[in-house]
Amino acid sequence: MISLPTTFSLGEDWLTASTALAIAQGHTAIRLSKDTRQKIDRSWKIVSTIVAKDQPVYGINTGFGPLCTTRISKAETKILQNNILQSHSVGVGEPIDREIAKLMLVLKVHSLAKGFSGIAQTTLERIIWHIEHDAIPVVPSQGSVGASGDLAPLSHLFLPLIGFGKVAYKGKTISTTQLFEETGLEPIALGPKEGLALINGTQFIAAHAIKVIEKFHSCLSQADIIGAMMIEGLQGSIKPFYNELHKLRPFKGNIHVAKRIKRLLKGSEIMEAHAACERVQDPYSLRCIPQVHGASRNAWLHLKELLEVELNAVTDNPVIIDDELTISGGNFHGQPLAMALDYACLAASEIGNISDRRVYLALKGNSPGVPKLLMKDTGINSGYMILQYTTAALASENKGLCFPSSADSIPTSLGQEDHVSMGSISGRKALQVLDNVQKILAIELLTAAQAFEYRKPLKSGILMDEVYKGVREKVAFAPKDRVFADDIAIGIAMIKDNTIIKIIEKTKKEKKISFKTPYSDEFEVF
Repeated sequence: MISLPTTFSLGEDWLTASTALAIAQGHTAIRLSKDTRQKIDRSWKIVSTIVAKDQPVYGINTGFGPLCTTRISKAETKILQNNILQSHSVGVGEPIDREIAKLMLVLKVHSLAKGFSGIAQTTLERIIWHIEHDAIPVVPSQGSVGASGDLAPLSHLFLPLIGFGKVAYKGKTISTTQLFEETGLEPIALGPKEGLALINGTQFIAAHAIKVIEKFHSCLSQADIIGAMMIEGLQGSIKPFYNELHKLRPFKGNIHVAKRIKRLLKGSEIMEAHAACERVQDPYSLRCIPQVHGASRNAWLHLKELLEVELNAVTDNPVIIDDELTISGGNFHGQPLAMALDYACLAASEIGNISDRRVYLALKGNSPGVPKLLMKDTGINSGYMILQYTTAALASENKGLCFPSSADSIPTSLGQEDHVSMGSISGRKALQVLDNVQKILAIELLTAAQAFEYRKPLKSGILMDEVYKGVREKVAFAPKDRVFADDIAIGIAMIKDNTIIKIIEKTKKEKKISFKTPYSDEFEVF
């Protein structure tokens, strides 16, 4: 497992998805070093100089978007920054998950602390206060087009700085006015450029991408384990997982998955019992697990690598390079993550798609000893037939959600922003798909365990035997029909809690089992 830092230096240390989650969950503290504070002050002073010299610089003493040629007087520059937070707070829809909003705070303060945004230390310290005191702004889920940054959600995120909006605090949602009354805080006075620095950026997209990385990784790991159980339950062949095959087509994901499945099935009496059977080959949903799960692993890795660049980037506009150079560019454009999130969305959907196919395969009764519909007394009992209806419905819903949001662009800002990424939608849809995949995997887990039961008295290897016992502690074998929705609810809770991953990790530690592949650091650490 990755070792997480106890303290993270904002603007200096390298931020990863796991470290960002650790900060948001209160496991890692944050700080501003002396050097970082000096960089922040230097950038802030440059902005003050620009205002004093009355040089036209976008967003500092000009309007925004199509109003970029409208000059703003020195006296009005501070009013401009307050107004931008209020006018851009146009989000709609249900609030985003509180953890995602907290991640947005973490990502934004890290980016601003790099010292290229012209923001004051006092503003960063107030954001840090919100993180450390778990006073998390309420942010609507809809309204960002993912270019000029995530303007609407970031505006809502920072409304509390100037006394507006709502926050989740001490288990309830309250107005910022009430928060100030309870804590003694007062609104801060934003200086030139600060409002724009706060709302220009990709932190809504990136925070969703962190949760996609986390949830997708969990689904991938559990899909391998459940797939291995299904292989045993249906007496699938081990040969498609041999290294001799995969070194001829050495995609990282394929090799990693093949080695994991082979290790999970090591020492299985069930596999050994049919080693000399006459079956030539298995259906693709078993035989091609390395190729399909592996391709999705590659997509996960691609998103992870791009996300780490974004987490440590400056996505503000304009950026303050030095005394002589201020650049109005496009680092706020969400396209790099938008496309990768759409790719990850498709890859996650495919994990659910092939899982549904394995559930269907298990019901056919084609494997010796396993009855049709996974129940012996059918007719009066429907067995596991209707569970597959649910996986089919979820897999179909996911396919509809796979249309790439980044393929669309609707001009905004009177044409000044004539190409946008729609990356915020990419992130939200990817999480929807993964939520459905968790449900599909839960049903496959129940189905695989039911098939596995018919292999008794044969046992699996150490790892899979413990997984099977863990499932049976929660859900009993079904000899006849019952309300399967109750079983499914338990299965979903197990998937969300990473129960079978925890069982594997605990067994590995207790039995001192090595479980490494050449790509473990890439695929198991984030």
